Amino acid sequence: MILLIAVALGLTCGFLRARFFNNPYQSVEVRYAWLVLAAYLPQFFAFYLPATRSVLPSAWVPVVLVGSQLLLLLFAWLNRRLPGFWLLGLGLFANLLVISLNGGLMPLMPENAAKLLPSDSPVVLKLGERVGFGKDILLEKAATRLWFLGDAFMLPEVFRYPLAFSIGDILISVGAFWLLWKLGSPHHITKEVSP
Repeated sequence: MILLIAVALGLTCGFLRARFFNNPYQSVEVRYAWLVLAAYLPQFFAFYLPATRSVLPSAWVPVVLVGSQLLLLLFAWLNRRLPGFWLLGLGLFANLLVISLNGGLMPLMPENAAKLLPSDSPVVLKLGERVGFGKDILLEKAATRLWFLGDAFMLPEVFRYPLAFSIGDILISVGAFWLLWKLGSPHHITKEVSP
């Protein structure tokens, strides 16, 4: 959700910036974009599609998540000369690190998990177990390696939308925003991406 907001804001601000400088909104060649699809598809089947997520063996879930994170990190590395991609890559690395150190799932603290569920939810959360069909594992702060890199943050209540997120998610979103903002620059970004 944070990434979607960052993309929407980046596009809007980038287009406004281009219009202000009376320039066209630039395009840029993002290399190996197929890696994003290759990383997303396993997550789609493991976490979102009801027909497949309920039959996927639990032992495969960490493999799917870590594998897809590795593909995304490779994608960011291959495009590292583009504006914002070093931030995006740093965020992906932070997420991959905390996921890898905590059994292949993103750690979520019980107090944040409780805020994500409606008050009348029948879902029973158990420490050390995966949260529903998602990417999170419910862990106490003391039992979490590098807890501050996990889904340790919540949107402020003023937004009225319960959402847990990580430092990595923030960096990924800022990187995406930065790329889209820079495409509205009066200067050609191709100079910045040449080796």
